[in-house]
Amino acid sequence: MIFAVPEAPGTFSRFDFPDLPAPINGVIAILRNSQMLSWPEKIQFALGLLPAIVGGQAYVEAQDDKTVAEWMEKQGVPRRVNDEVFIAMAKALNFIDPDDLSMICVLIALNRFLQEKNGSKMAFLDGAPPERLCKPVVEYIESKGGEVRLNSGVKKIELNEDGSVKSFQLLNGQEMKADLYVSAMPVDIFKKIMPKQWYNKYESMKKLDKLVGVPVINIHIWFDTKLTTVDHLLFSRSPLLSVYADMSTTCKEYYNTEKSMLELVFAPADKWIGRPDQEIIDATMKELERLFPDEIAADGSKAKILKYKVVKTPLSVYKTIPGCEAVRPNQKTPISNFYLSGDYTKQKYLASMEGAVFSGKLCAKAIADDFNTKEQLPPPVKEQEPVAVA
Repeated sequence: MIFAVPEAPGTFSRFDFPDLPAPINGVIAILRNSQMLSWPEKIQFALGLLPAIVGGQAYVEAQDDKTVAEWMEKQGVPRRVNDEVFIAMAKALNFIDPDDLSMICVLIALNRFLQEKNGSKMAFLDGAPPERLCKPVVEYIESKGGEVRLNSGVKKIELNEDGSVKSFQLLNGQEMKADLYVSAMPVDIFKKIMPKQWYNKYESMKKLDKLVGVPVINIHIWFDTKLTTVDHLLFSRSPLLSVYADMSTTCKEYYNTEKSMLELVFAPADKWIGRPDQEIIDATMKELERLFPDEIAADGSKAKILKYKVVKTPLSVYKTIPGCEAVRPNQKTPISNFYLSGDYTKQKYLASMEGAVFSGKLCAKAIADDFNTKEQLPPPVKEQEPVAVA
């Protein structure tokens, strides 16, 4: 993990994990960092994390009743550790500040670092997600006889008399019938189309009210010159920016030795999501001036912006405040032919891409387990190809 150093613009503080088993590599990474934490702070921080190392996932989930700030106070971790490390981590993990964030979120991430040798490794796609991520997934589905229909969102879930799914009514007017149904929709969208019958009958569905997406803004800026940066994800430790990377260095598709393309996460974004793009860019440039004082000026007198793109997501991953873990649903639902997947469902990772992928595996396992235990499956729907609807 690499953090910008605000008091020394243009320099970075590193937590380098050596090639040793966990948690030894994580402890060494903390102890070797001499720029951000003093030795007494490191020791108190390490002692505070000891229960998580020993207790594992069970301990982590039990901390969902505390915010990061509350947990730190209880464990005797100095407040400066919050200011130096956890503010940046909280904004990177869930786009909110540690005074609001449930400690379970930070501990899940730290537990990966402390329990898995390669848990701290970070990586980038080598190109744009539509081509490098979505396209291969579509090709795999099609190679197995499936079909992916775009622009075919679900408008309504029709039910049988027993409450099971009868069909999906699509926005394009089509009706989709199948043997089994899986929702991979974000939780906020699923709540909008959830049948009232399910909401009124099942407590697991009603509890989803507590899971609400958090706003976030992603910013892409192309500059006319190459900035001084490193081949890694960087924690900005800025009041407005979370993490950033120079994609012209980290990503093959954008690789350029003469010009930089910064990709940044603007968070917390709740007070900015409704503002004009130019205001957001102006505020971003002021923050970048602090990170790159010799290369970027807020007035544009140094590195020039060639183009930019502001991507606003009003409802992204759910806001991980205390008490959310208990309301996350399992992939197997009370409805006989309906399953859930998505980062908000119950799994050991964060509300994240990794969590979404892992939830899909758990969903597939739940379906397979049901298939293997049922004496007789429902009769297949005739003249219906397997379809993935997006």
